[in-house]
Amino acid sequence: MNHYPYLIVGGGLACAAAIRGIRKVDAVGRIGVVARESHPPYIRPYLSKALWKGKPYDDVWLKLDAGHLDLNLGASVVGIDRNNRQVTDDHGRVYGYDKLLLATGGTARRLPWEVEGLVYFRDLDDYLDLKALAERGQSLAVIGGGFIGSEIAASLCMNGNRVTMIFPEAGIGARIYPGPLSDFITAYYRDKGIGMLAGHTVDAIARHGEGYEIRTRGGEVLHVDGVVVGVGIQVNAELAQAAGLKVDNGIVVDAFLRTSDHAIYAAGDVANFFNPVLGKRMRVEHEDNANTMGEAAGRNMAGESEAYHHLPFFYSDLFDLGYEAVGELDAGMDLVEDWREPFQKGVVYYLKEGRVRGVLLWNTWDKMDAARALIDEPGPFDAQSLKGRIA
Repeated sequence: MNHYPYLIVGGGLACAAAIRGIRKVDAVGRIGVVARESHPPYIRPYLSKALWKGKPYDDVWLKLDAGHLDLNLGASVVGIDRNNRQVTDDHGRVYGYDKLLLATGGTARRLPWEVEGLVYFRDLDDYLDLKALAERGQSLAVIGGGFIGSEIAASLCMNGNRVTMIFPEAGIGARIYPGPLSDFITAYYRDKGIGMLAGHTVDAIARHGEGYEIRTRGGEVLHVDGVVVGVGIQVNAELAQAAGLKVDNGIVVDAFLRTSDHAIYAAGDVANFFNPVLGKRMRVEHEDNANTMGEAAGRNMAGESEAYHHLPFFYSDLFDLGYEAVGELDAGMDLVEDWREPFQKGVVYYLKEGRVRGVLLWNTWDKMDAARALIDEPGPFDAQSLKGRIA
């Protein structure tokens, strides 16, 4: 059995950030990583954006301090023995720990049909499979009109593929964008040549020759060469739950990112944390959260006591459009739109009971500090007081 002062389960962004955090406090303590993927940590957001726009493939890899670091790749942890501070992987190997970090992320949600060859877009192998398919100039269906679905559809279209999107909402991103903005984006995608089956749910998928036949509940029948599914993730909290840790929409952590067992920490997509600015618990599946939370967890594992009060931001690229956003984005809130140029450049404020709970910076850059400060203000705010607040 290998014993580690610091053991990390999961090999993504939060893992790499935790290694950085540990090394800022402890330069030589031995770190062990047990990760399901066969690849070392990489920059996951590149898979749906930058690599399709010409970013060199070798830039995907995260730089790690390799000293006193053991990467155990292609292995899944199947059990945690909290009493003896040990974990066991699916090869029967046992690892001891003083401090353990669960950075297990999530798994792509699957459709109810077991159909060979569907690409459930989540990890680097999924990107490589889809890239090989896309390079042949195929007709492809993208199921999902949210964060991943909209990015992948744009990337595939820009690389010469015929793309059709299928999603149940009235427009792209309808759950988070104001209605007129969602309508604009949907029309923008159509103008780029992407077919739109908005308001459709998939009723059946089957192999059809060398491709696939998709039937929707709206009565449409679509024949394509490949199918990409981007309908969110299921958080990987089963390991924590089986170990008796508190789980509620992810692994519940305290301000110092400790689970209900203070020798065990959690960070990244899987962690449910309290944010004092919003005054609520939340779980965030984006890069900024993985980086900042992972590093904070690493520092705390190595002996610091740093409360995690960061309000993470996220971003997206949609053809030539882009945005950064922070806080809660819910189209059902009270929305204040402040456009310098309609749907090209502006700010959308998301209000609840007179307070700003989220800010969408549409093609508006370098304003994240101002957006976070505004969310922290008590208000009350209305459309008049927010006009021009973030230039």
